[in-house]
Amino acid sequence: MASILIVEDEAKMRRLLELNLGEEGFTTHAAADAETGLKLLSQEKIDLVVTDFKLPGMNGLEFLQAIKRVDAALPVVIMTAYGSVESAVEAMKVGASDYVLKPFSLAEMVLVIRKELDACKLRDENRSLREALGQRYEYANVVAQGEKMQAVLALVERVAPTNSTVLLGGESGVGKDLIARAIHEHSHRASGPFIKINSTAIPENLLESELFGYEKGAFSGATTSKPGKFELADKGTLFLDEIGDVPPAIQVKLLRVLQERQFERLGGTKTLKVDVRLIAATNRDLRAALEEGTFREDLYYRLNVVAIDIPPLREHKEDIPALAGFFLERFARESGKPVRGITPAAMRLLMDFHWPGNVRELENILERGVTLSSGPMLEASDIHLDTRAANHQAGSAPVIPEGMTLDKWEQEIIREALRRANGNKSQAARALGLSRNALRYRLSQMGVDDAAEKEP
Repeated sequence: MASILIVEDEAKMRRLLELNLGEEGFTTHAAADAETGLKLLSQEKIDLVVTDFKLPGMNGLEFLQAIKRVDAALPVVIMTAYGSVESAVEAMKVGASDYVLKPFSLAEMVLVIRKELDACKLRDENRSLREALGQRYEYANVVAQGEKMQAVLALVERVAPTNSTVLLGGESGVGKDLIARAIHEHSHRASGPFIKINSTAIPENLLESELFGYEKGAFSGATTSKPGKFELADKGTLFLDEIGDVPPAIQVKLLRVLQERQFERLGGTKTLKVDVRLIAATNRDLRAALEEGTFREDLYYRLNVVAIDIPPLREHKEDIPALAGFFLERFARESGKPVRGITPAAMRLLMDFHWPGNVRELENILERGVTLSSGPMLEASDIHLDTRAANHQAGSAPVIPEGMTLDKWEQEIIREALRRANGNKSQAARALGLSRNALRYRLSQMGVDDAAEKEP
């Protein structure tokens, strides 16, 4: 029986939550202010905190910070008014698990609490089980022998059974769609639909109708009504690829669906409710997009409940032999060719290449190799790599100087731009193709004192 701490200065609301959560089987403790709440935290075993954002004395944000100093893993749900969404976003930055907007239904509050408790329980159980058994993670169609990809699958294992929204990051071609499908297939929604949509593949003026559907007569050519992807994904998972390219107007509707699980079709007035888990993916730096003002901050923190970054292939080359074997077997079977393996010389070519297109590029090259092969083994002559970009095979300098990481190289480029601009940030930002705010954000990440730079 989970124990819930309720911190709410309004007596009627506090009592209502106590009674309702008690009827749901929870043990409840209540406090009218944050100071009393902190005392209860030190005296009682608390599994989750529900707190109002506006409190007498110490406010909700200060209370949250104090909780995290005591127990960083303790889930905290913030209650806030519609006009204070920005405050709730700030709270999620500090570590709040979720927030509900007033006025809310008690059923909504119970749903949020159960979701957070389930996520904590499953995370702890899976961690304990894996540590006890020392097992590796294995998923169909996902090759992950190396440490970095095993870490990705460890996160998949923990998040899949929950309802949490997941944000997948990584370069194009790393396999974000495979990870999204793995999450779906190992969730309680596995028997439901898995719907995928790529926002960059659909014209901006059609994206809203694709996501939310439309009613007959909503626009010229709409001769019938049509359900959108959210309706089609009901009781299942919607995978929204390239979320960073979604236009601002549609970002607003996405935020509403995530908060309220309801929307209207284009041209419609009827409110539709759906039960959909959203998995979003991007190859862009959404934090930079926040600074540039092209992506909503409140939507970012709604999406970024669980972030999984998938490494580029060049960072886990130890997986290349297993990936090559996986693709060879598949393409040999599909083409009917008797290709059984790959020669050491051909494998060296694959291991030495820099793979700008990641796993997708490896897949395409091996498919072509099997198609053109004439023997039982894939030879080095069957491997046709695109070496034009970095001329890697010709022995010229690599994309990043030897001994440098991508982050260090980026920092050197920024410092050089500032030197050439005599410390003028606006001029340096223009030279780098960044907004001034994006440059300031990168400088803060580098630990450069903003005041120390010359201003125009």
